[in-house]
Amino acid sequence: MATVSIELVDGIARATVLQAGGYLRPRLLGIEGPRARIALVGVCATLLAGDDLRVEVSVGSGVHLELVEPSGMVAYDARGGHQRWAADVHVGTGGSLVWAAAPFVVAGGADVDRRTGIVLDDGAVALLSETLVLGRSGEQGGGLRSTLRCALAGRDLLVEELDLRSPELRKAPGILGDCRVLATAALLGARPDERVSPPETPLAGRGSIARSLAPHAHSADEALRGTWDRWRRFVTAGATAEPGGEDGPLETPDRAGASSVT
Repeated sequence: MATVSIELVDGIARATVLQAGGYLRPRLLGIEGPRARIALVGVCATLLAGDDLRVEVSVGSGVHLELVEPSGMVAYDARGGHQRWAADVHVGTGGSLVWAAAPFVVAGGADVDRRTGIVLDDGAVALLSETLVLGRSGEQGGGLRSTLRCALAGRDLLVEELDLRSPELRKAPGILGDCRVLATAALLGARPDERVSPPETPLAGRGSIARSLAPHAHSADEALRGTWDRWRRFVTAGATAEPGGEDGPLETPDRAGASSVT
């Protein structure tokens, strides 16, 4: 299991744990005051039959973490087996997480169980995106069951299950139809400054979700780009930035005091 733990020490984010798993290796990209950027770097071909990839992320109170995925992930033909991908996230009071996941491709013959669990303390915010691609070029795509559960201040904010294991059922109207790509952006723990509809849908609690369907990944992502950029600005506005702005250079990893276990 790959583990990331970030805490605030004297006003500066500190990577207290960066532990590599069998499939992913966290790499510190930089620290700027209470903000940190970490890359999740793949270390081998995944997901193969029997693979069980797990990620655990802990964001301390007052810390603003951005996770980066340099490359997408492919769930390959499991040849009758199964694959699992799971992420467990906790964000403390006043903290935030921005995680723009790279495309997740379910190749023909794959059978994947994908689970994301998020726990937000009161005053915490998470902004997530994912792009699920059923099949590589020319493929129908394998089976996928994806679940997302988010709790805010001890109460469920969003609970959903997407079962795309049946190629026939997922082609039905109201599900995927002729599309093979589903892109999602989720703002959890806060209400956006404004709502554009479609594709944005407010949740009953503090949050909103946006989705797009398309035949190709770039088309689905492009449909949500305006929403993602606006929500990202909304979330990062709460982070304390040093002179030079949001996109200025981050400090060297020496400021982080990271411990890395491989």
